[in-house]
Amino acid sequence: MTAAALDHAGPWTEADYFGLGESTSRIELLDGSLIVSPAPSGPHQQIARRLANAMEAGVEAAGLAVMEAVNVRLRPGRIAIPDVVVASDDELGVFEAAEVRLVAEVVSPGNAAADRVVKMQLYALAGIPWYLLAQETPPEFRLFRLQAGHYVEHAVADEGDRLRLIEPFAAELAVSEVIRPRKR
Repeated sequence: MTAAALDHAGPWTEADYFGLGESTSRIELLDGSLIVSPAPSGPHQQIARRLANAMEAGVEAAGLAVMEAVNVRLRPGRIAIPDVVVASDDELGVFEAAEVRLVAEVVSPGNAAADRVVKMQLYALAGIPWYLLAQETPPEFRLFRLQAGHYVEHAVADEGDRLRLIEPFAAELAVSEVIRPRKR
């Protein structure tokens, strides 16, 4: 965290938030407050990278782009940084929720509640059509689709299975290729 952030008084605006610049911490803006998390662990980052790579061909064929850890404006004053984002290609530095087709979060023991409850609700309120949870232990994918303002479970794939997507892009995601056992 920068010294400017520690000296800040009052609610944070988007201008204040973007004024922080780049950081090794994951800093999100939630209705005037900063939510600060340490950088994800190596295994967490590897899962996010492999997930984005597994999606890439299908995403590009659908005329979309896949990115890791980018700013998504869920509404004014609410900026999240999902692990993986599928959206229309944009080079402005912040993606509007209306441009986002799917967000994915890698669930780790330290962030499970945030990903399964808080972020899921925030992404649904923003109208993002698809939400994918990639869980490390036990290895699985859970895909949710937005229906009447809430996410409903669409498909589950366990270790050894493949998650087949036809929307918002076509892809087959092999759980065991994305979520590999940790080397000890």
